[in-house]
Amino acid sequence: PKAFLLENVKNLKGHDKGNTFKVIMRTLQDELGYTVYTKVIDARTMVPQHRERIYIVGFREPTVFEFPELPNLEPKVKDVLEENVDTKYTLTDNLWVYLQNYAAKHKAKGNGFGYGIADPNGVTRTLSARYYKDGAEILIAQRYKNPRRLTPRECARIMGYPDSFKIVCSDTRAYKQFGNSVVLPVVQQVAIQILESMR
Repeated sequence: PKAFLLENVKNLKGHDKGNTFKVIMRTLQDELGYTVYTKVIDARTMVPQHRERIYIVGFREPTVFEFPELPNLEPKVKDVLEENVDTKYTLTDNLWVYLQNYAAKHKAKGNGFGYGIADPNGVTRTLSARYYKDGAEILIAQRYKNPRRLTPRECARIMGYPDSFKIVCSDTRAYKQFGNSVVLPVVQQVAIQILESMR
């Protein structure tokens, strides 16, 4: 292709002491002849989620490219929450006790593992593909009830999908797909910049 856009987890750069990334860059630049640019971008200015990802942009012809400065939309978790949420998303007593004990055990060992209660006026942790298991990394506090996990629609919103996007699969599959997805508005911004650079 004349240009490409790749996205991966931030830790790709450090995987196998940086060797994996070196092989990727060598393949793209030396073997395939692309001019390549990379940048780690955090989506938190566009969606209410702390999500750092490495973006790799390449051009077949020598091209000057700069990653866009993302607008700061000051997103907040409360902006993506649904009003009337089914009780099936509320954690059971057993799961809530388990998560609290698990967190306490790891805290005692000096580890940071555990659940995360989202600040409604802030941004969440990264939504992962394992979210379907217990929702521990992003929980929503509820009055007089155990916390709840995000609904699939809320996960779609936290990844920048419009409400017109149809979710036509089970919750489990939706959680996996959104956890593995790119953040749409960030990719849009980068793609626009790629097209501008090719004019």
